[in-house]
Amino acid sequence: MNIAVVFAGGVGKRMHTKDIPKQFLKLHDKPIIIHTLELFESHPEIDAIVVSCVSDWVGYLNDLVNKYNLKKVRKIVPGGETGQESIYNGLKAAEEVGNRDKDIVLIHDGVRPLINKKTISDNIASVLAHGSAITCVKAKETIVEVDENEGIVDIPDRAQARLARAPQSFYLNDILNAHERAISENRFDFIDSCSMLTHYGKKLYLIDGPQENIKITTPDDFYTTRALLDAKENAQIYGLEE
Repeated sequence: MNIAVVFAGGVGKRMHTKDIPKQFLKLHDKPIIIHTLELFESHPEIDAIVVSCVSDWVGYLNDLVNKYNLKKVRKIVPGGETGQESIYNGLKAAEEVGNRDKDIVLIHDGVRPLINKKTISDNIASVLAHGSAITCVKAKETIVEVDENEGIVDIPDRAQARLARAPQSFYLNDILNAHERAISENRFDFIDSCSMLTHYGKKLYLIDGPQENIKITTPDDFYTTRALLDAKENAQIYGLEE
């Protein structure tokens, strides 16, 4: 099976929302997390979806899944204290739903609602061919590497630089093995799956994703995403989108 593992365990401190986690804010009168889940729900190559959610909001998300008739969502589990822990909880849920030794997992942020069908298909194809897929976009601006004192250490060649986004996809057994090794070594500081697997020496393969595949973290991100959704909606209305 191909299983989408969507993590929505954050509370959105940088969004400055006091009463509701950012993944439940509404865009076009629909919660952000539902926009994201619907992309996987409608994709013919996705067989199941599991979600790692803020623990106090699991019941609310269950209600939304029923309201929007998301049939592929098989499990909703509580997230953890960190992003790494939330992803691990989602991966363990995927293991319960599917087959650890055979299945592919596409790990995706619940607050990235602007991926497309091609990106999902490309992720699956890359895992089948190479064992991994890290969705990236080309760096459009100069990247500066700094030290702990904000001193410039290096300025990488922009032509060779990429920004890692999501999904990040693997065989379920490979990524669970990495998480279990990290836990055994008391490592809980990996910022994402590709960082973890790179640390443990696995060669990773990149695929190109859409530039609009942004993560909604700040108010600016929210308004940018809303404008992009407006543009996509207008394109459909005026017959400009295939």
